[in-house]
Amino acid sequence: MSDAALSGWLPRVRKPSALPGFGLTLGFAVSYLSLIVLIPLAVLVARAGELGLDGIWRVATTPRVLAALEVSFFISAAAAAVNAVFGVIVAWVLVRYDFSGKRLLDAAVDLPFALPTAVAGIALAALYAENGWIGSLFAPWGIKIAFTPLGILVALIFIGLPFVVRTVQPVLQDFDREVEEASATLGATRRQTVFRVVLPGLTPALLTGVALAFARAVGEYGSVIFIAGNMPFISEIAPLLIVTKLEEFDYAGAAAIATVMLAISFLTLLAINGLQAFSRRRFGHA
Repeated sequence: MSDAALSGWLPRVRKPSALPGFGLTLGFAVSYLSLIVLIPLAVLVARAGELGLDGIWRVATTPRVLAALEVSFFISAAAAAVNAVFGVIVAWVLVRYDFSGKRLLDAAVDLPFALPTAVAGIALAALYAENGWIGSLFAPWGIKIAFTPLGILVALIFIGLPFVVRTVQPVLQDFDREVEEASATLGATRRQTVFRVVLPGLTPALLTGVALAFARAVGEYGSVIFIAGNMPFISEIAPLLIVTKLEEFDYAGAAAIATVMLAISFLTLLAINGLQAFSRRRFGHA
């Protein structure tokens, strides 16, 4: 019997690793995740459960809560869609071109991460108010940005842009430019190369960035309340309504609204992750 055949009958012995094994790391990961994420969320759901399903449904379907949820989720989705377009453009400029001030622009992308949200909200409100530098340009046309839902959109775009840029940028850096050159050699136009070669390869990373930007926007509070106007049924966001419930000592009602937001956010992110997995399989084998 040959050595190759004999090796197939012998038991395989794994080489010892200097790093911790699967059991230890999995136990640590599950424990850490439980303490930081799962247990607090379970307590939140349990507190809302004091009202019962009928009570949660009654709180969630009041007109004011429905209006606040609509403002939060629809404007967050719109902001994520805008960031999907301009985030790719910013990442493309940072990766494909060399110009003076590039490092400064690259560092500016991360400012929403470092800047306190309240400071960002105050700065945006001052800029986009009717007497602000930017708001005054739109005021003669009858367009009011600050203290309207449009102001919320501006704030959510501001805080969500870095998520898209930083997820797309490394993928663009590793993208094989020979594929683009081959596409041009085969007679494809620039538009066909972008939409049929480049964008399909960026789709999984882009969806990840969009999901992160959307999740951050849904729960954003500090940068929004200063520019939103906080008018019920018009520009009141769900996180502000939760804070209002807490100030009224209605802890179960606040937990009920938060639980509804958690459920909607989870289902939305689950759908985005499913689309991301599909796109990875679809374009990964293309």
